[in-house]
Amino acid sequence: MESELRLPISAERAKQMNPITLAFVGDAVYTLLVRTRLTLGSEVKTGELSRRACEMVSAHAQSGALESILPRLSEEEEDIFRRGRNAKKSTKSKNASAGEYVRSTGFEALVGYLYLTGRNARIEELFFGTE
Repeated sequence: MESELRLPISAERAKQMNPITLAFVGDAVYTLLVRTRLTLGSEVKTGELSRRACEMVSAHAQSGALESILPRLSEEEEDIFRRGRNAKKSTKSKNASAGEYVRSTGFEALVGYLYLTGRNARIEELFFGTE
């Protein structure tokens, strides 16, 4: 299947997407951002970078990070988070509680939504404390 990668997409189109699909994109985007920040901010070996990245992108860590951003979310962002959190998932987490897993799915859906709609500065602001 061929398709052109044309980003950003409209908010309307992104809102019509399955929240699990948004989370699929958000997982990759958040992982890449975490790995990039770790790489640029450290001189440690890749094994240590990988260990740190795994800790930061785990469902447990994402659920915890959510606590600091929830009060700062717009109504639109809260809606995307809730849709991701409440979406039916076909898998279960092996290393996180059910609550952490559903919250991390909402977290990833929000990242995916922001990325696909071209709001990269908002991702940085919310998740990494920069504007």
